[in-house]
Amino acid sequence: MGEIQKEEQKTQMFRYKNASLPTQERVNDLLSHMTLREKVGQLNQRLYGFRAYERKGDEITLTKETIEEAKYFGGLGVVYGLYRADPWSAKTTENGLSKEYAIKGYNLLQRCCLEHSRLGIPLLLSSECPHGHQALDGYLLPVNLAAGATFDPKLYKEAVSVCAHQLKQMGVNLSLVSALDVARDPRWGRTEECFGEDPYLCSCFAKAAVEGTQSEGVAMVAKHFCAQGETTGGVNASAARIGERELREIHLPAAKACCEAGVKGVMAAYNEIDGVYCHMNHHLLTEILRDEFGFDGIVMADGVALDRLQEAVGDEPHAAALALSAGVDVSLWDNVFPYLEDAVKDGLLDEALLDEAVKRVLTLKFEQGLFEHPYLPEDSKEENYTMEKYPQSLQLARESVVMLKNKNVLPLKTSDQKILVLGPSADDIYRMLGDYTPPVSDENSFTLLKGLEYLAGDRIIKTCSYTALTEEKKKEVQELIDWADVVILAIGGSSSRFGGALFDNNGAAVVQGTQKDISIDSDLVRKNKEAWAMDCGEGMDSSTLSLPGDQLDWFLFVRESKKPLVSIVVAGRPYAISKIALKTDALLYSFYPGPYGGLALAQLLYGQESPSGRLPISIPAHVGQLPVYYNPKRSYEAMKYWDEEDHALYEFGEGFGYGQLSYENMTLQKEIDNGSFAYKITFSVSNNSDADDFAVPQLYVRDIAASTVRRVRELKGFTKTSLKAGQTKQISILLDRNAFTIWNLQMKQVVEPGEFEILLMDQGKIWDRQTITL
Repeated sequence: MGEIQKEEQKTQMFRYKNASLPTQERVNDLLSHMTLREKVGQLNQRLYGFRAYERKGDEITLTKETIEEAKYFGGLGVVYGLYRADPWSAKTTENGLSKEYAIKGYNLLQRCCLEHSRLGIPLLLSSECPHGHQALDGYLLPVNLAAGATFDPKLYKEAVSVCAHQLKQMGVNLSLVSALDVARDPRWGRTEECFGEDPYLCSCFAKAAVEGTQSEGVAMVAKHFCAQGETTGGVNASAARIGERELREIHLPAAKACCEAGVKGVMAAYNEIDGVYCHMNHHLLTEILRDEFGFDGIVMADGVALDRLQEAVGDEPHAAALALSAGVDVSLWDNVFPYLEDAVKDGLLDEALLDEAVKRVLTLKFEQGLFEHPYLPEDSKEENYTMEKYPQSLQLARESVVMLKNKNVLPLKTSDQKILVLGPSADDIYRMLGDYTPPVSDENSFTLLKGLEYLAGDRIIKTCSYTALTEEKKKEVQELIDWADVVILAIGGSSSRFGGALFDNNGAAVVQGTQKDISIDSDLVRKNKEAWAMDCGEGMDSSTLSLPGDQLDWFLFVRESKKPLVSIVVAGRPYAISKIALKTDALLYSFYPGPYGGLALAQLLYGQESPSGRLPISIPAHVGQLPVYYNPKRSYEAMKYWDEEDHALYEFGEGFGYGQLSYENMTLQKEIDNGSFAYKITFSVSNNSDADDFAVPQLYVRDIAASTVRRVRELKGFTKTSLKAGQTKQISILLDRNAFTIWNLQMKQVVEPGEFEILLMDQGKIWDRQTITL
């Protein structure tokens, strides 16, 4: 019998091999041929993909552990992070899978899987993509908090689709994207992974992430579900001390938006809510996510999170049964899910429930076309993801910068200006990038100093190294200040893992010492540079929100001069910067703007474009004020401190550009359609200046009287538009029924009759307000 005839016979015997059949028919047929262990193997994602291989020169080999895993389970279900490169993975251009080795490494791993799979089931490959692909040569974006500051989800969607295009070319099936966390406490080190503090803003960007990723055929796994940003004391993975109403009002909307956009995966969060870990929360993972939101994709565990469930039930089989029964389908690095086989055999878990999880994994594999095309073409051309070819990251960075103060210092003069650039964030690319970042090349990135020099023209730029502010250093800096026409001080934080960090087994950085131990020349820093270099990111939570090190001392010394001073805060979280805000002449806040952030900042400083970012999160005057998010309950609104201001230093939505905007002529028109209603809000916005600018009109709703305590105001609509000098535009924004709903005493989402105030805001100002009655 010939090979063609043999294949035809196999296809007849194994109907799942017939690509013309409906996906679910193929899934059911394949499942019917699988052993219990093979099923369990499909739900395990135990391997650290970056440890699955070794590369020496041009030679790539798989590790013994990888081969043994494939043998034991009869294949591999999902493999995480084959391309991951960073200090934790210890993968660099010397030993990692850069673009010239990626396809070879992928095909080697997939071949190992298929050779050990009795039924020829290929593996799924997952990869971190919180702000671009965390891989060598990965296309990187500004962090999510910067994306949120653009108030431009359409642009973000375009940028994410570029990342997904690269993932697709590298065989990545599952893109792990931070899309569900809402930043409610800036002390939390992972604040940078959130789009902001507001649920509506976060929902808009979460939807854009799904649409951008999955438009390229890559399935997105949205993380983290749920309420991870509602930390206790700002500490990572701590308890979310909230009730059902707070959960639904603040933390579930982004997940619902992802589900409505057709997201293929959701990752459970580390935290517990009211005493129940998310990974064992049936109400959350099944009743809400699947039954209420209609989600039919996979639920993935976070790294080693399932091991923690043993404290609830005592051993691995019970923990495995508990997690899968709650709604977890796929593990991540833990030692629990291999015990699903024992859980079924011991009667702890119904195999029919396990089968449902396996079906969801197999469905993804069929949808990804892996059974027909498991390998990448060896002759694929290596594509260069440069700024010139894909400018979306640069544009996103440019639109993310928020100007909060400008006493006629910016934009800088067009010529013959002597500019002094100082500070720890002036010439360090890793202080522009955020956490979950691979090594980057100088050729395809811009620090602030490089960006300013690149566009300098006949301006003269000088700088000096950032070290301890000794008397000798003060003398050096003072001479430069005397020379300069204007001083730019780039300060802030860092989520850079490059410099000697230690890591937990889930990749989170382990805190080294305390802030009071850290000075530029301390023994701690000499022994471990990361203690200074990294103060934000996963595992780096702050108790003070003070700028680390002696950056405030540097500012105060520079400020003693009367030279115009531009302060730029480059960071992954808000810092308490009251003294700086009061004394500086201009203030820009740039949440990690990515590899082209330095060029973006230079373009704004030189006036090539107007700053157009708006704060996606409020900046406190003092850490003791927290929480300072703009939308507290009205019961909190009347609370005052005797020893500190009760309001934020800068509030959500603030920010302005080089123009002068004004809003007027707001009208409201009620529209009825299919038994529901909406309000069309129309107004005009004018740029009353000779500089081009951007407007970011925001519509807020205030429920004046309700059966449950309502918030001060809630964002329900926004848009972004450019305005030429002297231009006026008419803009309309639609507020649908959902803008006026509350979760009532019966925990039903309803519109209660009564009065509602609609506020038109931008730049932190209320431009108009009108009241409607429903």
